[in-house]
Formats: sequence, structure tokens, C-alpha cells
Amino acid sequence: MATDNPQAPDDRAPAPRRRDARSASRSPESPGSPEARRALVRRRVIAVSTIVIVLSLFVGGTVAAVLIAAPRILPPVANVAGTTTTVASPGATSDAPAPAVSPVTPASPSPSAAPFTPPPPPGFDKTQLSIDDPNSYWFVVNKQRPIPDAENFVPNELTDLPPDMPNPNGYQLRLTPMAALAAMFAADKNEVGTQLVAQSGYRDYSVQVRAYQYYVGVDGVAGADKTSARPGFSEHQTGLAMDILDTTSGCTTDFDCFGKTASGKWLAANAYRFGYILRYPADKTAITGYEYEPWHFRYVGTELSNEMHNTGVETLEEFFGLPAAPDYGG
Repeated sequence: MATDNPQAPDDRAPAPRRRDARSASRSPESPGSPEARRALVRRRVIAVSTIVIVLSLFVGGTVAAVLIAAPRILPPVANVAGTTTTVASPGATSDAPAPAVSPVTPASPSPSAAPFTPPPPPGFDKTQLSIDDPNSYWFVVNKQRPIPDAENFVPNELTDLPPDMPNPNGYQLRLTPMAALAAMFAADKNEVGTQLVAQSGYRDYSVQVRAYQYYVGVDGVAGADKTSARPGFSEHQTGLAMDILDTTSGCTTDFDCFGKTASGKWLAANAYRFGYILRYPADKTAITGYEYEPWHFRYVGTELSNEMHNTGVETLEEFFGLPAAPDYGG
């Protein structure tokens, strides 16, 4: 019998295997396939783009709102020319009242640096040497200003004149004036061609006593006072003065002819170069107290002699602002 045959196949067909219902919703690609990765990238790009667009819209709206509200909040802005500029809102009309504007004062330009101007040279210092010390080259002695302690005064650095200098009476000078005198004599010989003579230099107090008495005997006191200093009032006692003549003119110290000679004219014009001045000019008797003596030269040093020459001042009294000394006081 057929049912009794254990080898007979089962006449029932096998039931078909059902697909899991969840598989219908899945992509046929596997999770690690290239198509899956490209799809993931696309989704991310779309998401980022959306965020950027949203942010741009937000920022743009914020900027627009600030521009609209700024004219009502911010103060006016001054431009470089000193005027005031306001920022108009996009919807503002000409009927809207203008905000109050405060005038702005333009900043003054900073002063440019002034060009450097060197200071003027200092003026001549009239106090650098004493006019009261008889040993000073600037000592002023006249009929109002006697030599202090004249009877006992002997100047510093008295020295003999060079042996080749004509010096008939053997007079001395102070050392520096002597050297300047020698240079002046040499210059006269080179420039004029004459030989100068040292006629009378340092005279001590006792010699001046005899000289003054001689002139008193000849001219009287009034006449002597015009041509000879009283003892204690003579520049010759300072060792700074020299009476100069020449060997050719025949002039003496009794007349003013030496001033008309070539040597006399040269000395008057050039003595300052060697530190000497013509002490008693022709038109200054009312100031110096002495008549014109074209032979009497006084050493003051080149600094002072050049200053007097350059300024045109002829006497020590005028240069130092001292009173005139036309006669003796008392």
C-alpha cells in the first residue's frame, strides 16, 4: 500500500519562504556602498547651505535695521573742512526737521618749526679789564682820575727798548707795549719808509715833577696844564704811553707839525692794529683836557683798540662813559 511505504515522498509542496516585511523599505544598496555615501554627502551639503542662507538673511536684516535707526541715535559727524554732515535715513523726507548742529571750530594748524637763527654775537665786554687799576691796560688816568698812591707807584714789567730802536733819552716801557711798539715801528718802515723815534716813554713821579715845573716856567700854570700833566696824573707814569717822532721831519713835541707828516698820518690811521690809540685827538680837548698831541700814543691792547676803531670812538672817556676831564678837580 502506498501509505505504508516509508520511502514515498511527501506529496505536499513546501510552503514558500516569506520576505521580511522590513526589507521592502530598505535601499537595495548595502550601507557601505558608494551610492550610500554620496547620498549622505548630498544631504549634508543641503543642510549647510540652508544654515548659511538663514544666517545671511538674519545679518542683512540686522544691518538694514541699524542703518534705518542710526540717524535718530548717532550725533552728527564733522567732516575735514569743519562743517557738519548727517546721515539721512532711507525713508527720510525734506520736511523732517534737521537735528541741531553745533558749530565745529577747525583745529588750528600746528605751527611749523621756525628756522634756526643763530644768536647774535655777544657785545663787547667793557668790564673784562679794570679802568681803575694802574697796572691794567685799560686804566684811565686824566685830570679827574689820578694814579692811586702816585708817589710810590711803579708799573709792572718795565723793560728797556730794543737796541735797534731809536731811543735818545733811554726811556722804558712795560713788556707787552714795548713788543707792540717794535712791531709798529717795523711796519712804518716797511709801509711808509721812515724811521720812527721813541722820544719819551715811562717817567716816574719825580721825573714828571721836573717836566711839569719846566712847562710852568715857560707857559705858566694855565698854559702848562694844557700841554703837560701834573705829577700823579700822567699817562707816562703807567708805562703804557710813548711820545713818537721820526728822524726826518724835524718836528718836536712843542708843536703839532708831526701830525702832518707821512709818519704822523700813518700812525693816526694804523696804530690800532698794534694795540695803540692816539690819546689826545685834535677835536677832543674839552673831553681829555689836553691840546692836540699827534705824537702821544697810548697802549690799550688790540682788543680795545680795534673796538674803538670799528665803532669810531676816539677817547677812553667816551668809550667807557666817563665824565669829561677838561680840568683838575678842586
